[in-house]
Amino acid sequence: MGSVLFSHLLFFLTTVSVVLAVSSVDSSSDSYRLMRIKSELVDPYGVLENWSEGTNMCTWNGVACSDDKSHIVRLNLTSSGLEGQISQEFAHLTSLRVIDLSDNFLNGTIPPAFGELHNLEELLLFSNFLSGEIPLEISRLRKLQVLRIGANMLTGQVIPEIGKLSELRVLAVAYCQLSGKIPNEIGNLKQLINLDLQQNSLSGPIPEAIGGCKNLQNFAASNNRIEGKILASIGQLESLEILNLANNSFSGLIPVELSHLSNLKYLNLFGNELEGEIPFELNKLVQLETLDLSNNKLSGTIRLLNTQLKNLETLSLSGNFLTGSIPSNFCLRDSSLSLLILADNKLSGNFPLELLNCMSIRQLDLSGNSFGGMLPRGLDRLKSLTDLLLNNNSFTGTIPPEIGNLTNLEDLYLFQNMLSGGIPVEIGKLQRLRELYLYENQLSGSIPRELTNCSCLTSVDFFGNQLSGPIPDNIGRLKNLVILQLRQNELSGPIPSSLGYCRKLQKLALADNKLSGSLPPTFRFLSEMDLITLYNNSLEGPLPESLSLLKNLSKINFSHNKFSGNISPLAGLDSLTALDLTNNSFSGPIPSKLALSKNLTRLRLANNFFTGQLPSEFRQFKDLRFLDLSFNNLTGNLPPSLAGLKNLGHFLLSSNQFSGEIPTWLGGIEDLGELDLSFNNFSGTVPTELGNSPKLLKLSLSYNRLSGPIPPELGNLTSLNVLNLRRNNLSGSIPSTLSKCQKLYELRLSENNLTGSIPYELGSLSELQVILDLSQNHISGEIPSSLGNLVKLERLNLSFNQLQGKVPQSLGRLSSLHRLNLSYNHLEGQIPSTFSGFPLSSFMGNNHNLCGPPLLSCSELKEHDRIWELSKAGVVGITVAIVLTATVICMVLLYIMLRIWCNWRKVTISCSENGGIESTSKQGENWVYGEEINSGQYWNTTSLVSSKEKQISKGTCMFNLSIWKLTASKVGL
Repeated sequence: MGSVLFSHLLFFLTTVSVVLAVSSVDSSSDSYRLMRIKSELVDPYGVLENWSEGTNMCTWNGVACSDDKSHIVRLNLTSSGLEGQISQEFAHLTSLRVIDLSDNFLNGTIPPAFGELHNLEELLLFSNFLSGEIPLEISRLRKLQVLRIGANMLTGQVIPEIGKLSELRVLAVAYCQLSGKIPNEIGNLKQLINLDLQQNSLSGPIPEAIGGCKNLQNFAASNNRIEGKILASIGQLESLEILNLANNSFSGLIPVELSHLSNLKYLNLFGNELEGEIPFELNKLVQLETLDLSNNKLSGTIRLLNTQLKNLETLSLSGNFLTGSIPSNFCLRDSSLSLLILADNKLSGNFPLELLNCMSIRQLDLSGNSFGGMLPRGLDRLKSLTDLLLNNNSFTGTIPPEIGNLTNLEDLYLFQNMLSGGIPVEIGKLQRLRELYLYENQLSGSIPRELTNCSCLTSVDFFGNQLSGPIPDNIGRLKNLVILQLRQNELSGPIPSSLGYCRKLQKLALADNKLSGSLPPTFRFLSEMDLITLYNNSLEGPLPESLSLLKNLSKINFSHNKFSGNISPLAGLDSLTALDLTNNSFSGPIPSKLALSKNLTRLRLANNFFTGQLPSEFRQFKDLRFLDLSFNNLTGNLPPSLAGLKNLGHFLLSSNQFSGEIPTWLGGIEDLGELDLSFNNFSGTVPTELGNSPKLLKLSLSYNRLSGPIPPELGNLTSLNVLNLRRNNLSGSIPSTLSKCQKLYELRLSENNLTGSIPYELGSLSELQVILDLSQNHISGEIPSSLGNLVKLERLNLSFNQLQGKVPQSLGRLSSLHRLNLSYNHLEGQIPSTFSGFPLSSFMGNNHNLCGPPLLSCSELKEHDRIWELSKAGVVGITVAIVLTATVICMVLLYIMLRIWCNWRKVTISCSENGGIESTSKQGENWVYGEEINSGQYWNTTSLVSSKEKQISKGTCMFNLSIWKLTASKVGL
């Protein structure tokens, strides 16, 4: 603020002094005009300080006068830090031949007043902040030879009137915002040497008239929108030394006529849509030093020979469709070629040995081709090599140890090949090596300790190999190391403590290995560390407190290890944007101090043993987009303060012990894309406000205690892919509004108390693929035929409901279905024939009239029913016959028993009458009168019967017993 005030004060004082000075100066003099020009400018560096009254104008900074000292002829204020607009007063300085106001901070437009300077030869206004269009008045400067007004914010077209400047030798309007076509009138500039139109928005073709600029030496029109074919007439510009048409939309073939440009040193056609073969005639450009034809659609073989292009230093043909290999006579031993880029083509074969003759080559890029075979042991012949890029090919075998002889090598890229074996120890001889990329090969063995001799190394990337053994314990010698990427290998042992002495280290990736032990305390020295990933190892123990010193850490991933204890050392890191501690054994409460990392966008603490409630301080995570706290032991309600997490896209709290109602403020998070509150103890209803989340892709509230109806407002979630409300106490009917969720591919509403019928509208969910599960509810009615439209559906479960009626034949169109369960309903009728491959269990527990494979066919079922009806009549008849037969038998038996009893009775009476009279009478006496006679006397009295009577009685009774036995034998007793 102070500097601004000072600047304005200085401007005010300068203006006042200039006005006072000007008032005493001849208003027709050049010095007067210069003082007025000064008054309109801000001069923060005092460059115009000696422009003052009483001094000779010709001694002022930037001013050059005529021989008689009366007029200014040259004004050079380049790079003076001047601000403000260009004054109209320039119109009065008619003797000016050169104006150079370039590289300042001038704004406004180019004043039309410049059109009055008829003696002007050079106008240099480039590198300012000038805007507007090129004034037409410029065309009146008939003596103008140099017009450089580029690197401004000029708009509009390159005015056709510029063709009137017949003396113009340099026209530079690059790095502006000019549009339209290149005017044909350019061809009138016969003296033009330099035409610089690059970095604008010019369109249309190059005008044929350009062929009239016979003296043109530099034609640069790169980074525009120029289209059409490259004109053959450009080949007539025999003086041309530089032709730069890169990054346009030129199409067609490269004209053979370009080979006529015998003075051409620089040809850049990069980034167009040129096709066809590279003309062999380009070998005639013997003066050519740089040739860039990359990023086109060129095909065929490489037809350029360094043996003819002897001055060629840079050749770039990358990003085309070139095939074959390198010509056998491509390079001379005394070649000047220093940079050869052939990347991203379709070149094949073994490593081209012809290149070993290019002894001067410094950068060799063969990446992104189909070269194969082994790397030649003679690579060390390329003594000047600084950059070797052989990545993204199919090279096999080992890395030749001779590579250690390339002592000038700075960058070695061998990644994404099929190299095997170990890393040669000779690589430690590369003292200048800065970048070593060997990732995604099949390298094995240990990392050689000799690697630490490469003290200039800044980047080491061995990702995705089969390296084993420990990380060298002397790795701390790599003092310049910035990136260490060893992920996805089989490295074991502890992280060496010396790693902490790589104090410039910014990115450390040791994930996906077999590392063990704890984090070394020397990590406290890695103060420049930005990223550290250690996931998928067996690291353990508590986190060192010294991690809190690494204030530049922005990304931490320690997931899938065995770390324990609390995470307080990671709390309060100001630069932290991503923290992933998933699947460890961290415990205790989540520290509220973690909220000090206000820039956090991703926080993943799932699968640990965290307890307690969510800190209300989490409201400070204004940029948080991903929050995963699932699979812990967290409790309590969701604090209302979290409503401030307006950028939250993923909110995952499943498998905890959260309780209370699902807060309505969740519906106010507009960017929410995934909400998983499953496997908790939430109660109450599903908030209708959740229907206000337009970006929601997944909603999982399963395995809670939610009740009430499913809100129809969920139908507003038109982006929803997954809806899972399984295992709650939801009731009511399924809302038909769910049919508006047209992107839904998984719908689970099972194990609730839902009633009513299945909405017909669900058949419009054409993207439903993973599952439709409505099982274990109280749904009734028929299965809607519209479900047959769900042709992508893979699993359908409607079991354990009260569905009735027939299975719609339209379901037979579900060709993607591989799991089906319609069991335990009241379904009947014929099953679609396409369901014959499903097991019986898919249909069991339904009405017996349900038929068709895998159940009984419907015809067999009818026959079975007919036989069953007949069988029922037969059974009734047999039952009646059995009952009648049994009744008859019982009656017969009863009759026989009765007869037997009667016969026995008769026999008993008969016996009594013939031989038992006396006995009876005496017995009766004893019963009447003999109450005082004891039992023994009674029995003695009965024995007084004569022996004769006994014999008669005995014989009669024996006869009747025989009759009973005979009768019994007849009836089967």
